[in-house]
Amino acid sequence: MENAIEIEHLTKKFGKFTAVNDVSFNVKKGEVFGFLGPNGSGKTTVIRMLMGLISPSLGKGTVLGYDISKDNNKIREKIGYMSQKFSLYEDLTVEENLDFYGRVYGLSDRKLAEKKKEILKMADLEGKEKTITSNLSGGWKQRLALGSAIIHDPEILFLDEPTGGVDPIARRNFWELIYQLSESGVTILVTTHYMDEAEHCNTIGFIYYGNLLTLDTPNNMKKNSIDGDIIELKVDDTLKTIEILKEKDKIKEASIYGNGIHALVEPNLSLSELEKYLKINKVECSSIKKVNPSLEDVFVFLVNKENSKQLKK
Repeated sequence: MENAIEIEHLTKKFGKFTAVNDVSFNVKKGEVFGFLGPNGSGKTTVIRMLMGLISPSLGKGTVLGYDISKDNNKIREKIGYMSQKFSLYEDLTVEENLDFYGRVYGLSDRKLAEKKKEILKMADLEGKEKTITSNLSGGWKQRLALGSAIIHDPEILFLDEPTGGVDPIARRNFWELIYQLSESGVTILVTTHYMDEAEHCNTIGFIYYGNLLTLDTPNNMKKNSIDGDIIELKVDDTLKTIEILKEKDKIKEASIYGNGIHALVEPNLSLSELEKYLKINKVECSSIKKVNPSLEDVFVFLVNKENSKQLKK
């Protein structure tokens, strides 16, 4: 399958600070590519370079075959962008916002009328055309912002933390719209720090303070990224137990997971040996079992591994 985005050794420095460090990846046409990482990790900086808003310090990249350092205007004609802040005019109505963005992208009256009708139906905004945007809930603003970003039929859609500040139901409904767009052939690059959202992506790139730590499908990442087994425990005193677990050889990491604990252990540590260790340390354990790694487990493992690497430098 042809690539919509290709970047090689992309680096961005601001003075002595390296925001993005030697990042390389491709995004296939029509796929949903998730850029996962904590706030401040470089996700938005990568998007800004891909959109031609800032130039890379080193490296190169193309978007739909256009050079990100030279063909800025051509790239912007082909892409849509939606930020966490939604970039809507609060004092305009729903319809007026769509009109504004349609005019910005140079749509004819006929094309704009067609796209407005299509977007209002897709986003379930029919009947809200005359509503002042400031009176919409976060979820409805989110849908309107998405509609404004795709009114010119972009081939690639960049979504930068698009579900921040909206409720879980609105987030789920939003992802249904994303899938619809992907199925219609739109390539989507979405940044997020929500693990459950990353599960929806075809491919995930995990970036941590400028460094791309891993790149794979969600399933492959969970299968191949962790060196060891994950043990899930339910105990009476979570924080105390985590400290006790960290003192045990063969246990690499232990952290809170939901209302229990996930411990990364060496494959040769048996459940019976671990139960015996907990009993000696007077830990009341109601449940202990081996489980498949989650993306959160992968995230914790890779972050700790990277932090250890940085400390050794």
